[in-house]
Amino acid sequence: MNKDRVLSGMRATGFMHLGHYHGALKNWIKLQSELECFYFVADWHGLTSHYEDPRIIASSTFDMVTDWLAAGLDPNQATIFMQSQVPQHAELTLLLGMITPLGWLERVPTFKEQQENIKDKDLSTYGFLGYPLMQTADIVVYRANKVPVGADQVSHLEISREIARRFNHIYGREAGFEEKAVATLKKLGGKSAKEYESLKAAFGQDGNVESLDKARALIAAAGSISGAEKEMLQAFLTGARKVILPEPDALLTPTSKLVGLDGRKMSKSYGNGIDLREPPASVEQKIKRMTTDPKRARRTDPGNPDDCPVWTLHEVYSDAARKAWVREGCTTAGIGCLECKQPIIEAVNAELAPMQVRIKEIEAKPNYVKEVLGDGCAKARIAAEETMREVRDAMGLAKL
Repeated sequence: MNKDRVLSGMRATGFMHLGHYHGALKNWIKLQSELECFYFVADWHGLTSHYEDPRIIASSTFDMVTDWLAAGLDPNQATIFMQSQVPQHAELTLLLGMITPLGWLERVPTFKEQQENIKDKDLSTYGFLGYPLMQTADIVVYRANKVPVGADQVSHLEISREIARRFNHIYGREAGFEEKAVATLKKLGGKSAKEYESLKAAFGQDGNVESLDKARALIAAAGSISGAEKEMLQAFLTGARKVILPEPDALLTPTSKLVGLDGRKMSKSYGNGIDLREPPASVEQKIKRMTTDPKRARRTDPGNPDDCPVWTLHEVYSDAARKAWVREGCTTAGIGCLECKQPIIEAVNAELAPMQVRIKEIEAKPNYVKEVLGDGCAKARIAAEETMREVRDAMGLAKL
């Protein structure tokens, strides 16, 4: 597959809040009109840490997808589906597990961190350990080569790239592949071909990842070869002979600095968010009570916007003139905290109003979300099965 394809998903957590919207949904909505996009409810992933009470997963799915649609996701532009309704995800997770070294999974930072930080649950399960395997299968089963992530999440994608690379190295057999790759290399032209060979050697001999990235960029920019030939040279770089599962690349997205009402990351578990369904009066009440600069104890005390969670909302909702007004007024005690918060209250309510109208319209059609997910799951199964046929064949699994 040579067309750019995007894959992203969320655990089924129910109603969406502003953190979800500005951190992911707005970007999903933008991408759906630019690239081929697959967006899914990660209900199996939810079981890796909420296996003891899965009822919340099922009940939360439809609320979450309703909010997605109300925010602007369009089933006519993107494929919206449920992970558990596409069994190819589970099949590929199992098959990738046959080749993935246990040490790779044990070294994933979040595995140890969450085991240490979440004391009220037993996370010493195979499902939790194997989370990165399922994450990899979610991506590569669609041969998605673009995964939207913030800069702080790029490292989480690296294990998926390593697993895909290992799979291709073991199973990417194709007769005459090396001869075809050498012939294709000549099409790059003398200078580019020479640079490619130098970078390939640097990676092969010294494991120089920077050389690998440069070689990939060189191939991507080449206008003299086809998409299939580019895939071939990409595989030739790492010793694979055929790309069966393309290595996914991070699609860096601007991350919102939006924080919760208490200054921490906006999260359901912290109870510090503003839902997309939040009534206007509740929005006003929550923002008025929001934590501000702790050093500004009195109205006459000057403050520092950089130390105030409310400033992160201004960075999202206010224009340059408004932000200049806030910074001047705060640092000179020219405005009080309630004055500073009022434009945010108005902006948030203005943003949420059309979404809330749309939520009511969707909920007035009881089967609409189920139909959207049904159609999306059918499309996702077709795309996933295309990959699985090639995976099974490469692994020598018998056909009946």
